[in-house]
Amino acid sequence: MEKPFIISVSREFGSGGHVVASALARYFHIPLYDKNILNKIAAENGCDPKLLQDYDEKPRNIFTSRKVKGYCNSNEANIANLQFTYLRDHADNGESFVVLGRCSDEVLRDYRNVISIFVLADIYFKKERTMEREHLSENAALELMSKRDMQRKYYHNQYCRGKWGDSRNYDLCINSAKLGIPGTCDFLIRYVEERIAAMK
Repeated sequence: MEKPFIISVSREFGSGGHVVASALARYFHIPLYDKNILNKIAAENGCDPKLLQDYDEKPRNIFTSRKVKGYCNSNEANIANLQFTYLRDHADNGESFVVLGRCSDEVLRDYRNVISIFVLADIYFKKERTMEREHLSENAALELMSKRDMQRKYYHNQYCRGKWGDSRNYDLCINSAKLGIPGTCDFLIRYVEERIAAMK
């Protein structure tokens, strides 16, 4: 029986992290869990996924949210915890998968078969990709990059002991600008293959 493994991909906005995660999932023929988790959670709970999407990977408002006896009035926190539970359940079931973001580097840290990766890139590289993909001016692209990374940072740091983007919290950090997106995917495929082979 093939050893189960999990690939956790965190990323800076514009670095191509989603492309990398998708490529890894395709190559290893395993599911990719990203915002599609919300569709699965919504189906399990009989609600409209659009009601959940507004709170996906968003930090909770610390001034308006309250937690009493394990219950929280923050939609952001409740959606986050539903996703964390979903990931742990699938890990417990021995499933192999790739997960993009969702604090998976921390949420799945105690599973020995997790390979955690952080994808970053030089500003010029992220800016050009963002301008092209989002059809934005240079200034607008830089503003969007800053906003989304700040949002990811606050979201991650609310739920995790380790800080978002800190190399000590990941098995491997890679600058996608150096090899380009295709080269980065090829490098990471080889890295993951080596890690899988070394798993006991």
